[in-house]
Parts: sequence; structure tokens; C-alpha cells
Amino acid sequence: MTFSIAARCRRTGQLGVGALTARPAVGKVVAHVHSGGGAVATQATPNPFLAYDGLPLLDDGRTPQDVLTELLASDPGREVRQVGMVDCHGRSYAFTGSRTKGWAGHHTGPGYAVQGNRLVGPQTLAEIVRVFEESGDLDLAERLVLAIGAGEEAGGDRHGARSATITVIGDEPYPLWDVRVDDSEHPARELRRLHGVFREEVLPTIRGMPTRDDPLGEAARQALGAKPSA
Repeated sequence: MTFSIAARCRRTGQLGVGALTARPAVGKVVAHVHSGGGAVATQATPNPFLAYDGLPLLDDGRTPQDVLTELLASDPGREVRQVGMVDCHGRSYAFTGSRTKGWAGHHTGPGYAVQGNRLVGPQTLAEIVRVFEESGDLDLAERLVLAIGAGEEAGGDRHGARSATITVIGDEPYPLWDVRVDDSEHPARELRRLHGVFREEVLPTIRGMPTRDDPLGEAARQALGAKPSA
């Protein structure tokens, strides 16, 4: 009941997931991202362990195809699963179980894995791919928002849409972007609006927080009247 895109930005190395579904709170279930490791979208009949067990294996340098092949081989519910995975090098892999509700399928390319089930047809994924590939000059978060919007406009879920999400991680373990629409009549539209709110009012706070290289953080530095970081 979902379509999603797991992706990596070639310019910045950022990793992210965008998704939309006919049920509430898609961000809680589908999107999993790990700094320096990769991004995973697990859906249809989700298995979060494909992400929780898979991301550490990506951290060890294994490819998405190797990781998912191993994990799915030991998953007794794999034929009702759907999952897409991208690593920090842009390598991608996706799987659609044979008993996933149609229309169901996936499409992978350098830096992305796009997957969907219970859709009107393959044109939904084709439009997501087109918009994502043509927007490479934009930040990853905006590309994901545009891709999700394009997927909905192309038909999306046969039963409508109710929730949407984007999650993006940069150099730090905490999300740079985490925008969720948990219950809305027009989740893609609301996601676009909240993306603008987040960019103007939340992103500056995130960028001012401590980092591994700067444990004080720019916001605390200004509050303490300390000298700017070099």
C-alpha cells in the first residue's frame, strides 16, 4: 500500500528515504537511514529487521544485493515483502515478493531504489524515477519531496493516500531532515508545505547543533558568546 524511494545524493553523499501510503504514519514503518551506511525502505508487509540487520552490514562494506539476498533467504515472509536499499556508494538493490499485491514492482539505478505495491501501474514508479533523475542539482530532501509528489500525480496508490514522509541524513548520526505527514487527505501536498516550514524554521536549528567535529555546536557557541569555529 506504499511507494517509496531510497536514495543517495551524488554531490553531497546524503542518504534518504521518501514514501507515501494509504495508511497513517508511513514514516514510522517504512523509512530507515544510517549515516555512512545506507538507506532502506521496507514495505508491503514490512520487516524492519531488513533495515536494522541490513544497515550494519552495509557499514561493513557489503553491497545492498549481497545484504538483502542473505537476509531475505532467512525471512519466511519474503514473498509478501518489498524492500529497496541504497548504500553510501550509491549502489542499489530492490526486491518485490511474488505475493505482493499488484500492481507491484521496483526500479533501481545509480543512487536510488524505487518500489511500490498496490499501484495503478508501472507509470507511478517511472514518474518518480524521471523526476528524481532530472532534479540532481537540488538538495536531496527537495528531490525526494518532488519525487513523492510526482508519484501521487501519476496515480499512486489505488486506494488513495493518507501519509507521507522524507528522512535525510548527512554527516551526523541524527537526521538533517525528518518531515512526516502522519494523517492527511492530501499528504504529498502537505509534505511539500512542511518541507518549506522545516527549511525556514527547523533546519537552521539542526545545523547549529553539536557535530562530531564540533562538540560545542554553533548555537551554543553563539549563546555563550564564544568565538566562531574556524
